[in-house]
Amino acid sequence: MKIIQLILFCIPILGFSQTDYQITSYQDQGNRAPNTHYIGAAWLNNLLRSDQELPYGITKATFRANSTLDWHYHSSVQVLIVVAGEGYYQEKGKEAIRMKTGDVIRCEKNTEHWHASSKEQDVTYLALYGGTQPTTWTDVLTQEEYDQVATALK
Repeated sequence: MKIIQLILFCIPILGFSQTDYQITSYQDQGNRAPNTHYIGAAWLNNLLRSDQELPYGITKATFRANSTLDWHYHSSVQVLIVVAGEGYYQEKGKEAIRMKTGDVIRCEKNTEHWHASSKEQDVTYLALYGGTQPTTWTDVLTQEEYDQVATALK
């Protein structure tokens, strides 16, 4: 009889198992990104993808020191939240800035820009973006251009 009571007690608990949750971990480094639109070493962890009910995605990006990212733009606003380290951010036609832990940067849609680590430090940021359109890559950011920014922001 006690076994039957135990089984009857456990059946409802099994119905509320956490296996239905979709969980990703911010702590995961992610996957090494292919060197397609940058120079250096970078890891991407897609934490959330946008869909019909969630209008934005979140990607954790980590760039090793002295890594560059090419010029690009997005069809939606992009927000960068720097969670560790330091890097550079620049919009076309504007001066580059040094971004550091705690900074939140809003880049308007269709604004050509780049962001990457500094020469001295790795940078990790969360990139929040909307829509389902892929990033549009434009010009290559050369090592020389990146080095000029690094020198100017010392």
